[in-house]
Amino acid sequence: MNASFRHDLLQFPELLQQTAAYAGDFLSRLHEEKVSKPMPAFPAPALPEKGVGAAAALELFDNRFGDHLVANAGPRYFGFVTGGVTPAALAGDWLTSTIDMNPADRSAVSFHIESDTIALLRQLFSLPEDFLGCFVSGATMSNFTGLATARQWLGVQQGVDVAAEGVGALKEINILSATPHSSISKALSMLGLGRNALTKLATLPDREAVDINALKAWINEHPGQPFIYIASAGTVNTVDFDDIAALAALKKEHPFWLHVDAAFGGFAAVSPRYRHLLNGWEAADSITIDAHKWLNVPYDAAMIFTRHPQLQQAVFRNEGAAYLGDPAANFNYINYAPENSRRLRSLPAWFSLQAYGAEGYRDMVESNIRLARQLGERLARSGRFQLLAPVRMCVVCFTLNHPPRMLAEHVNLFLQQLVKRGIVYVTPTEYKGTPAIRAALVNWRTTDHDIDKVMHELESAAAAVSDLSAIIGNN
Repeated sequence: MNASFRHDLLQFPELLQQTAAYAGDFLSRLHEEKVSKPMPAFPAPALPEKGVGAAAALELFDNRFGDHLVANAGPRYFGFVTGGVTPAALAGDWLTSTIDMNPADRSAVSFHIESDTIALLRQLFSLPEDFLGCFVSGATMSNFTGLATARQWLGVQQGVDVAAEGVGALKEINILSATPHSSISKALSMLGLGRNALTKLATLPDREAVDINALKAWINEHPGQPFIYIASAGTVNTVDFDDIAALAALKKEHPFWLHVDAAFGGFAAVSPRYRHLLNGWEAADSITIDAHKWLNVPYDAAMIFTRHPQLQQAVFRNEGAAYLGDPAANFNYINYAPENSRRLRSLPAWFSLQAYGAEGYRDMVESNIRLARQLGERLARSGRFQLLAPVRMCVVCFTLNHPPRMLAEHVNLFLQQLVKRGIVYVTPTEYKGTPAIRAALVNWRTTDHDIDKVMHELESAAAAVSDLSAIIGNN
C-alpha cells in the first residue's frame, strides 16, 4: 500500500473528526454567511507528484477556497430553486459516501433502500401504486427519461420500435407544450427528436398555463395523430400550472402521452391547500419531480415516475451483460433509467422522510408559500418594485419600477449590487418580454426574519441603482 494511503488509513478517525468540525463550523455560520461573493481568478493548480495526505488536503482546500464558500443551502438563497439540506438528509448523504454502495446490486441492502424510498415518496405525493419510480441526477435527466419512454410509445403508435431502429424510423413527431422548462428542449435534442419538434401552444391571458382550447384546436387540425404533451406543474417564473384535470379528460378521447414536469410544483401534493393544482395527474404517463429542490436533499437527486415500465425497459435495459443479470427475469433500476453506475441518492431522501414525515414537509411547503406571498405583498407595496405576476406558490416574479428603456440595464446593475452585498441571492429572468427578477423560496430554514432582511436589502440595492443612474444621467 502506498505510504500516503497507509497513513490516512491509520488516521481515519482523526480525519473524520477534522472534517466534521470543518463542516460544523460552516453550518454554524450558515444563517449569516454571504449567499454570493465576487469570484477571483483561480490560477491553474499543479498536480503533486507526492501527495500530502487528507488532513493537509483539507488545509489546502480551506486556504484556496474556504473564503469563497457561500451559503447556497442558506435561508436567503432564492436562486436556482435550491432547497437547503435538512440535518437528516446530510446525515444520510454522509453515510451514502461512507458505505459507497451501488443500488444496482440486487443482492445488497442498497437496492432495498431505494425501493423503500420510492414507496415513501409515492405516499408523500399520493401517487397510485402502479407508478414505477426511479432516482436520477436531476430534473433534466428525469425529463429526459420520461420523454425517452414517450418516444418509445410514439413509435409503438406508428408500428416501429424506436429503441431498436432509431428515431429515424418515426414518420411523424408531434410534441406540444405551452411554457416548457429549458431542460425540455435540451432533452429533445439529446433524444434525437430535435428542439424544433416542439410546438408551443398559446397560454391563457396573463398566465403561463396552456389555453386548453388551443390544444383542442391543434387536435382537431391533426385528427387521429398521436402526440406527446408536456404539461407544466409549476413554471419557472410564476409556478403556474396547466389544467391537468382537463388534460386527463382529453386523454380519454385522443391518443397522446402526458408528461407532467412537476420538478418543484409536485410538492403541491403534500398540502391539502394546494393539492387541487395537481388534480388529474394520476392519469399522467410520466412525471418529473426534483429532490434537491423542495425535498431539501443534497445535489444531485430527482425522481421519474411512469406508468409504462415495459416501454421504459425497452429503452433502458442492458443487453449482453451477463454480470448484470437478465433484465426480463429480475427487476433492477438500472434497466429503467440512463445510468448503470449510480450513487445511492435515495438514502438522504430516506433519512429526511423518516425524520420529518408528511407533516414536516407539509409545514415546510406551506411556510415557504406564506413567506413568498409575504415578500410579494411587500414588493407590491413598495414604490421601487413592480410585481409582474401573482405569487401562486414559492416564486416571486418582479422587476424594478423604472422606465422600460432603461429597465434591462438597471436590472443588471441591481443584481450586481446584490451579488456584491451577499445578503440575498436572486436570479435574472424575462417575463412576457419584460426584464425581470425571480426569487424562489424552497428552503426549510427560511423565516419571517429572513424576509425582513431580504426586503431591506432589496430596497437598499434599488436605491443604490437609482442614485447611480442619476449620477450617470447628470454626467
